[in-house]
Amino acid sequence: MTRAETPAPGPGPAVRDAATVMIVRDGPAGMEVFMQRRNPDSAFVPNAYVFPGGAVDPGDRGPGVEAACPGRSDAEASEVLGVASGGLAYWVAAIRECFEEAGLLLAYGPGGDALVGMGEEEVAGRYARYRGQVDAGSRSLVELCRDEGLTLAVDRIHYFSHWITPEGAPRRYDTRFFVTAAPTDQVPSHDNREAVADVWLRPADALGRNRAGELALILPTLRNLVAISRFSRSADLLAHAAAIGLVPAILPRLVADEHGTRIVLPGDPLYDRVGDGAGAGTGWPDGMPLPGLVGGPEVPEAPGA
Repeated sequence: MTRAETPAPGPGPAVRDAATVMIVRDGPAGMEVFMQRRNPDSAFVPNAYVFPGGAVDPGDRGPGVEAACPGRSDAEASEVLGVASGGLAYWVAAIRECFEEAGLLLAYGPGGDALVGMGEEEVAGRYARYRGQVDAGSRSLVELCRDEGLTLAVDRIHYFSHWITPEGAPRRYDTRFFVTAAPTDQVPSHDNREAVADVWLRPADALGRNRAGELALILPTLRNLVAISRFSRSADLLAHAAAIGLVPAILPRLVADEHGTRIVLPGDPLYDRVGDGAGAGTGWPDGMPLPGLVGGPEVPEAPGA
């Protein structure tokens, strides 16, 4: 039995599997989440603040992956995600993207009882080289685990939400969002390529800066921030995420009316009408980012934000 059913993909570009991870810690004023600002020259949501993540690569499903993940089997991961097989690749992709984009490696050191530490200068330098190699594809995450005696901390990463890009968008992703605690002996840093800045923010502060026009968010990021803003401590959020039973897939839809084009979500009175063709747009509006920078006229503010 699956935990949730994924809507069938519609026409248009192929929908790519993707994974995103919300990294949280406890700061002086409460729980904080790590965010990065996308490169302003990026073709994909330039300048938006996002969580580390990206597409699932073939290597995330390759030989040796399951052996590097003793904390969760592919069968267990697939059941959690509601897929027939291959679910573990999303956890691996989340760890790889976090390492490439933020320099945080969610892996146990030799012995398997604590996350790898990078407090020593020589160790930090070695893993910085590994980061570049994994990003360039010259060394796989599985090879890194083998060479350093690591195992991936898939048991510490909890499935949280599931978003699918609307039909009609030029790029479409079937994205699983995860949440995990930040390693205590590692310092994150943006890669200065895909991301040009990074920041730890309380979710409520990120939402407030978005409303003030200071921080651009795409809709799934905003909605996940709304969801985690209810928690003041990271331990409470992680306990909640670990106990989640059903994670529904959220497939926004485009609707066009006399006011322009906007995105509607399940529960909106127009959502089912769009599915029947009433009020549906003819395609992704020119100049509209994927899947819509919140704060523009096309996307309504999230309730409770």
